[in-house]
This record gives sequence, C-alpha cells and structure tokens, in this order.
Amino acid sequence: MKRIILKSVITIATAFLLFNCGDATNSSDPNYVVTSQSYLYEGNDADYIIDQATGIVTNAETGEVVGTADFATGRIIATDNITVLEEGIVFAELDQLTPPVISSDAWVLAADETYIIYPGTYQVTDANGTPIGTFVFDLDDAGNPIVNPELGFPTTGTIVDGEGETIVKEVDLSTLKVFSATINNVPNPDPNGGETPNPGIESSESTNPGIESSESLNPLSSSDGTILSSDSNQPTSSVANTHSSSSTAKSSSSAKSSSSVASSSSQQQATPNFKIKNGGRSGQGWGSRYWDCCKPHCAWSDKGGSIARTCNAQQQELPKGDDMVKSICDGGPAGLCNNQAPFVINDELAYAFAAGPGNEYAGSCGSCFLLTFDGNSRHTTDARTAALKGKKLVIMISNIGYDVENGQFDMMIPGGGVGIFNGCSAMWGISNLGSSHGGFLKDCGGDQKLTDAKVATVQKCLEDKCNSVFANIPEAKAGCLFHAQWLAAANNPSFKYEELEECPQELKSKF
Repeated sequence: MKRIILKSVITIATAFLLFNCGDATNSSDPNYVVTSQSYLYEGNDADYIIDQATGIVTNAETGEVVGTADFATGRIIATDNITVLEEGIVFAELDQLTPPVISSDAWVLAADETYIIYPGTYQVTDANGTPIGTFVFDLDDAGNPIVNPELGFPTTGTIVDGEGETIVKEVDLSTLKVFSATINNVPNPDPNGGETPNPGIESSESTNPGIESSESLNPLSSSDGTILSSDSNQPTSSVANTHSSSSTAKSSSSAKSSSSVASSSSQQQATPNFKIKNGGRSGQGWGSRYWDCCKPHCAWSDKGGSIARTCNAQQQELPKGDDMVKSICDGGPAGLCNNQAPFVINDELAYAFAAGPGNEYAGSCGSCFLLTFDGNSRHTTDARTAALKGKKLVIMISNIGYDVENGQFDMMIPGGGVGIFNGCSAMWGISNLGSSHGGFLKDCGGDQKLTDAKVATVQKCLEDKCNSVFANIPEAKAGCLFHAQWLAAANNPSFKYEELEECPQELKSKF
C-alpha cells in the first residue's frame, strides 16, 4: 500500500488548488501541476509559480494570483503594480514546471506523482500520457458503486494497474479539478485505440465533475459516458453545473439595499410583446446559476448560431470568433464581458445570458427563451420562489453544458459560483467569490429551504456581499444584486420556458 500526502495542483491564471488524501508513497517535495510552461521560485515567504508566457505569478500554496514577473529586471511585482515581492531573481536558472499530457478533459490527481483520470473510460495515465491503469468505483456489499450521499452519485474509488493491484486508493473525484485538453494535445491514451470520451460540460467550458456546481456532475449519468465537457479541443471555460447553488426567494418583508438594481417607476420600461417561435422548444424547467469569467462555448467560431463576444481583464472587447485567443481560464486573455450580467427592465421583466443543455442546444448559440416563473423551485420552494410567481426573464444562450439537464438553464449571475474553473480571480483580481459551487447565496445559508422569518436575513446577507465584493465593478455588482432583489435570492426557481422568434435588441447588443 502506498500513502498519499496532500499536494497542490495549480492552474496558472485561474489559480486553483486541489488536495486529495489517499494512499500513495510519501514525498516531501510538492508536486505542482500547471497548465502552461512555468518556473518554480522559492521565495523568502512563499513558493511562487510563474507562467513563462504571461508572467502571471501565483502563490504555490494558496493558488492566489499575487502579481506579475518582470523578466527584464528579475523582480516579482505585486498586483498593485508597486510593491516588489521578490527581486534579484535569475529566471533562467529556476526549476521548470511542464504541463501534463492530457488528450481530452480529465481529472488530475497530484499525489506521489501526477495521475490523469479520463471520464467515460476511466483510463488513467501518468503525466507523460502513458497508460498506467484504471479508476474503479468503490462498491457496496451488493456490488453497486457507493453513492456520495451529498451529491447523489458515486465519486470515490481506487486507481488500479492492469493486474488489479492498487496504485492509489481513497480517491474522491468530487475533490479533483478538471483540466482541459488544451494543456497538451497528444494521441488518445486509450491503449485499445478507442476515443476517450470528453468529460462533458462545455459550458464556458470545462467544469467540475461532481461537486455542487451550479450543480454537481454525475459521473455515471450520461448516456454516452461523457462527463463535463468543456469543448474539449478548445481552450475552455467552465460552465455550470447541474445543481445550482440554491437560491432564496424574496418575501414581501425582504430588505432592500440602497443600491437596489430595480429601476424606479419613472425609469422602468414597458414589457414588450414577445413573439413565441412557431414549433420552437418549450416546456417546464428550472434555473441554476454560475459566473466563472471563462470564455464561453459560443465564443468559438464553429459552434453554430451567433458568435458571442469576449473581453479581457481591462474589459476591452476582443475580436469575435478568434479561436487562437485562449480563455482566461486557460491562461489566455479572453473572458466574459461584465455587461453580460443580468439587468432589469421593470419589476416584472429582466434579461440575462445563460448556458443550456449541451445535448439539445449545441448549435443554438444566440437563441432566446422566455421564462415565466411559477412560484416553485427544483429543490427549495419557499417564500423566495413564491415571490417570483408571474415574473418573466428572457435568457439568451451563450454557453452549453452537457451536465445541464433538459429544461434547465444555468443563468450567468456574478457571485453565483465560479465552479471548478475560476477565471474571475485573474479577470477581477478578487479571491473572495463565495462558494465555488453555490456562490454568495450558499455562504449566506440560502441553499436550504427557509422559513419566512429567515428570508429577509439571507437576502440582506446576499446584498451585503454583492455591495462589498463588487464595490468597484459596477456591472458585476448590479448583476449580483439582481439575484438578491429582482430574483428574490431564489434558489433554483422553476418556470415555463418558450423559445422566442427573435431576441430583444438589448440582449443582442451585448452578445
């Protein structure tokens, strides 16, 4: 038996850390995993990962983006562009970190060495892409995979070699980060020559296989064996999860922030008459939420429908459909534009962007749907969702997720949860973005069914977080307050959805 110690997995630019406990050999040296060629610098107070292409510097222990490297002068400059964190560095003499070989989106486990676990086939390779074994789920006494009680599907198991001998045990997929195929494209690792399924959620695109993203992914749920797709062959961003971070509904006594997003009656627009598309998609559905700042599915040129715009960290619009521009979640500059946050038209109508189910909406970029809330919730019907009854939200598809259910729309709401790929720390320079799967609402306790007396407290907590964290990002703040106020802090509200003949101009101008 081998014993696993805690190790760090770093994604440069997105600055993520993953830890896993289990069985593997002890090692005193940290095994850092990066997404682009990097330097490792042992500083006076911390170890730093330095992206050789972008110069972005990440704290190796915490995963926080702390500054940039000035290669010419041998210094590390803090994010305030003034403070010198380290100097006298000879970068050419530093240890180099090379990204692992990954042929399609996969979970990465950093233990005594790096293990790549491919959803669907559950083939396991080492960092060089060499097949070394298989991930097998833990079984109960009846021989069935043991279901994670919090998530509702199996996540734990063991990596075994070709003869069934244990390599690493006590592996929990829900704690691992999904890395994109764009880290290092190589021939398929399947020794039998089969095509390794893309871990499936190509929302913005790659995402987490199983924690409560805007919801959790079920490794066994997909009929074609895929999990989490992030548009595997493109630099991807994360899209949401099937489970939303539960939101709360607003009671009649809920508190209103002084920075409310609702317009005054004199500023509100009239509700237009929307034309429902003849033969278009319709049905009963529900909404989850996310905002990961990653380049969305519809920003790539070959996804079908209209091409979505992207912005860099300075909120400068980038050329549309340029597939050479990587997502900010993969170390590139392209991410969501802040003005794609939800916005209110009047007390009964608002507009937003969203991710739709990948198995139904691939090729539907730029399609719009009218959502009419029915006062209920997929998970937590209470006074908050009741307050939404009759309100209408028009959403425009800019992303897809193969873990998103039919009828589900994953609404893009700042503070709604970044999921497994956090591009927002790099985009905004903010680390306090709430629970990765659930966002600010979960931090406020709003992911549970609330009593009427508790609703106002949770809503006020959410408003305070929006006002504090996004104090200097007006559009993100307004989008966050939209959730707290117009959307009544509701968690996974349900609705009737109908496809529209044409999208509102207000959405098309921001797409």
